[in-house]
Amino acid sequence: MSRSLLCALLLLVVASSLAADISKEDAAAIRKVISDQLDAFKRDDGPLAFSLATAGIRAQFGTPEVFMDMVRTQYAVVYRPKSVQFQSPEIVDGQLVQPVRMTDAAGAAWLAIYPMLREAGRGWRTNGCLLQRLPGVQT
Repeated sequence: MSRSLLCALLLLVVASSLAADISKEDAAAIRKVISDQLDAFKRDDGPLAFSLATAGIRAQFGTPEVFMDMVRTQYAVVYRPKSVQFQSPEIVDGQLVQPVRMTDAAGAAWLAIYPMLREAGRGWRTNGCLLQRLPGVQT
């Protein structure tokens, strides 16, 4: 077995064991926060969508209106997804992330990766969203 293959297998084992450390309760709470935020976007409820982001994100954008404008213009698939499918949360480089497959209005598939943080007294909150268009996938 090559050294690089052995390293890759060890990384998979470590990642799998870290993913197993995410409780069902935390996974459900994370999914609810993201679902609630997506629902708030759908209803154009800026204050609610903004409240589900971390303090750092709120400080970066300042107001619910600025936050919603950014989501509308830069994250159209998140603002109005045609479909949403949650995958298992993972720990990547010590950060808990929630991957979510989404389809936009044109049928293009995307992977939205939500870094999540648990804030004292507020529970889990979204700490951004990284989008990756999935090549060659249309639904």
